[in-house]
Amino acid sequence: MKILVLHGPNLNLFGRREPQIYGTMTLAEINEKLQVLARELKVELVVLQSNHEGALVDLFHKHMDDAAGALINPGGLTQHGVSLHDCIKAMPFPVIEVHMSNRHAREEWRGHSIVSSAAKGTVEGFGWRSYAAALRLAVELAQEKKK
Repeated sequence: MKILVLHGPNLNLFGRREPQIYGTMTLAEINEKLQVLARELKVELVVLQSNHEGALVDLFHKHMDDAAGALINPGGLTQHGVSLHDCIKAMPFPVIEVHMSNRHAREEWRGHSIVSSAAKGTVEGFGWRSYAAALRLAVELAQEKKK
């Protein structure tokens, strides 16, 4: 089973960017924790971080027929990623939106997500654990769909 993990713009700065909000764990460390969990869950991860919306859309398109689910932290595309929204709606598998912080506890404008209406659901506010919870959910949803 293949699960996509997509990280949007500026998320490569985890560990350095606003550590009081995002913590000090780097994106590489988050990805390693996800790889360990993926091995436990017996799934393969395809991981991409890009500062470009089109690259994220391209990865979805590339794996449209062979992925069972996806996690996406859209980063700065959360509020304005129309192409990303439309792409997620076209996917035949569940896509879970992920955020390290609780967007609703921050600036008012962060509370709106254009991605949320296309995603199966959102996990946010638990730091790197948001990713881990979303991965478990994606695997469970994919397994239920197989039955």
